[in-house]
Amino acid sequence: MDGKKRIDVKPGIAVNIVLKQDQRSGKLTKGIVKDILTNSATHPHGIKVRLEDGQVGRVAEILETK
Repeated sequence: MDGKKRIDVKPGIAVNIVLKQDQRSGKLTKGIVKDILTNSATHPHGIKVRLEDGQVGRVAEILETK
C-alpha cells in the first residue's frame, strides 16, 4: 500500500519513507510513525510523517497496519 492517503497512515504503524536528502536516489528509510505532518487528505508524493527516531520524510509504502 502506498502512503498517498492520510487516512491510511496512523501513528504506530511501520512504514518506509523517503527522506528529503534521498529524494533523488529514492533510498528508503524504515521506521515507526510518530506524528503525521501533512494536513491534506492526500498528497501525490506521499504523506509527510515524523518517525519515532525524529527523522522526517514522505511515506513511500506502508509495511504493517494496526
